[in-house]
Amino acid sequence: MVSTGSTSGGGSGLLDRHLGFIEALRGAGLSVSLAEDLDSVSALAAIGWGSRAMVRDALAATLLKRQAHRTTFDALFDVYFPRMVGDGVSTGSITLDGSTTTDGAESDRPITRDALELREFRDRLAEALESDEYDDQLMLRMAAEMVGRFGAMPGRGPGLSSWSAYTALQRVAPQELVDRIAAGLMRDSDDEGVREDAARLANRRIGTFTRQVEGDARRRIAEEKGPDHIADVAVRPSIDKLAFMSARRVDLEEMRREIFPLARRLATRLAKEQHSRQRGPLDFRRTVRASIATGGVPITTHHKPKRPHRTDLVVLCDVSGSVASFAQFTLLFVWALREVFQSMRAFTFIDHVHEVTPYFRPGADPADVLADLAASASHAALWGRTNYGRAFTKFEEEHLDALTPKTTLLVLGDARSNYSDLHEETLRRLTGSVRRCFWLNPEHERNWGTGDSAAPTYSRIVPMIECRNLEQLSDFVHDLV
Repeated sequence: MVSTGSTSGGGSGLLDRHLGFIEALRGAGLSVSLAEDLDSVSALAAIGWGSRAMVRDALAATLLKRQAHRTTFDALFDVYFPRMVGDGVSTGSITLDGSTTTDGAESDRPITRDALELREFRDRLAEALESDEYDDQLMLRMAAEMVGRFGAMPGRGPGLSSWSAYTALQRVAPQELVDRIAAGLMRDSDDEGVREDAARLANRRIGTFTRQVEGDARRRIAEEKGPDHIADVAVRPSIDKLAFMSARRVDLEEMRREIFPLARRLATRLAKEQHSRQRGPLDFRRTVRASIATGGVPITTHHKPKRPHRTDLVVLCDVSGSVASFAQFTLLFVWALREVFQSMRAFTFIDHVHEVTPYFRPGADPADVLADLAASASHAALWGRTNYGRAFTKFEEEHLDALTPKTTLLVLGDARSNYSDLHEETLRRLTGSVRRCFWLNPEHERNWGTGDSAAPTYSRIVPMIECRNLEQLSDFVHDLV
């Protein structure tokens, strides 16, 4: 059965819980219309509330428009319709020897947090993560046990939660088990390819377990403060609205998976729009000739074929630590749309300029491209301190041939130049030699001009556009082409 939990902040009935869930989805940036809400109610009336998995899938099928929103949907569903309450009376709680209790009672053995018990739990966790028969339900129970034993923070002041996923993860440190898990998955194989695949699988499993721990902490806090509180402060926005500069490692992995589906949707959208605008200017001569058949009345107009125009794109992007993820994902996204551009050249910089166009080869694996971009960052730096002025000067000296009157120049970066000389005149010459120029800044506009930000100065030369997430990036590229 679906559990609604015990809350102190939200309605206890299923209707109130459902309405709160819909509002939370909208608050997280998911577009849920009234018609879709009614469809979800009809679906629930048809299938009933007997199976939590069935309820979740029915709501997802009727309320979601994009797969990228599923992670946010699942996180909010777990808050409003938790699979267990308390320490897990619906499924049993795990004792120290790995057995379960199903009556909701705590184990008779007192739970202490000394090094021996911590080591014992980490051993069991590593064994479960490296198992060939990976059991998702077992991992969910272990996540609940981990939060209950190592994430409890009793006696905290008013307004503070008594559960913390961060505390549990810091104590158990599952990320430190990667090598051990990968070794177990390899099964004594010395093949380098097997080693890399095992490391990727280990990281994926730990990433999934980390999200399960965070989900269980949210569930417990929701029981204390109500699901609405968690929806407002603890559930991250959908992946296409998540800011590049606040993304975690697991978020970056999900963004990488979303890049190419997003590019395909945008390419389809562009193709439809271009097809609808295929007619060129009026061909007066053909129109007059055709009108002879209708007594000189131009009933049917004829148009000259529209000459297709595709953009020659040059990308110049800052890959310093603060904006590296933004730059890499933007380059990857633009590369995924390379068919809509006449040509594309890409350059990275920190205080020196390095061309990375050869990394974007047809058929290359996105993970390999990102790895190559990350490794090439050392070529974009001499002293390792971001210097936009020096980068613009070096680009003009060494790569000016990349710019033509048909080129669109795209600059990526936060415009934070460590109080160095900005060389505005150099940038002005670069922008004057191209057809169009834009600057994408991953910082919120309210932060432009604070500290060492030169955004106000550069924005007087180049149109500067806030681009903090995949949605804004997609909208910009659509307008660009």
